[in-house]
Amino acid sequence: MIKHSHAPRHRQKGVMLLEALIGILIFSIGILAMVGIQAAAFSASADAKNRADAAAFASEIISQIWMGVDRTSDASIITSLNNFQLNTGGSDCNFTGGQADNTNTAVTQWVSAVTDSATGLLGSTAGMQQIVVSSADLNRVTVTVCWQTPQDATRRRHQVISNVF
Repeated sequence: MIKHSHAPRHRQKGVMLLEALIGILIFSIGILAMVGIQAAAFSASADAKNRADAAAFASEIISQIWMGVDRTSDASIITSLNNFQLNTGGSDCNFTGGQADNTNTAVTQWVSAVTDSATGLLGSTAGMQQIVVSSADLNRVTVTVCWQTPQDATRRRHQVISNVF
């Protein structure tokens, strides 16, 4: 008679439970990775929206400047361009000069739109926006739009440069 050598059944007890626990662990790690990817995608999407909004705000004021310049003479171009300047001092999105220094309706409305808590850039203030005109550089207008969301460690910036003739 041939005897088969089989391991006793009592040594294999719990193997199925161990395999199930390992399977659950691998599945849980996969789910956590997917949640992390989704959070990163949401953050990137919000950042892209803020950048697109900043570009739109900068383009909007550049358009207002182009349309609002008095082109009757070279001197009137420079004078009217200077009326669009805002917060010409300071640096790193911490500008000085104040909105009160500019009474141009287009500029004050633009600053209000950028800093509006419902439709503007999250975390933006009037002191974080700048419009600088350099008539010596072919009437170069530099618009800097800044914001800082609660998740941002530093301020974000979008800058547009245009020459107005």
